[in-house]
Amino acid sequence: MNPVTGLALGRIVIGVGALAAPDLASKVFRLDGENNKQLPYMTRMFASREIVLGAVTLASKGKARRQLVAVGIAVDGADAFAGYDAMRSGAVTNQTGIGLVAPAVGAMIAGAIGLFSRG
Repeated sequence: MNPVTGLALGRIVIGVGALAAPDLASKVFRLDGENNKQLPYMTRMFASREIVLGAVTLASKGKARRQLVAVGIAVDGADAFAGYDAMRSGAVTNQTGIGLVAPAVGAMIAGAIGLFSRG
């Protein structure tokens, strides 16, 4: 499977899961939803972003698709920074921070591979 298609489908799946079950998504990401009642709202905002970015990437072609992949790389970079900053500030444990940063960096790498691959 093309890495861009795989990444876009992954965004949609993660987004739908987080939108449908934000409390479960918070637990998967090891975030404290019990003591932060606003977390489901923020999780659903993340979810809708992922669904839309994945869907428009799948629907696009050519230059528009490459631009959307670049936008996705930037979004994932911001997510990686947010995870790192949460870990650095002590808002999350190091283990949780790594669990937040690693998938974002992985998505950046997959996006870059898709952006620069031919075919």
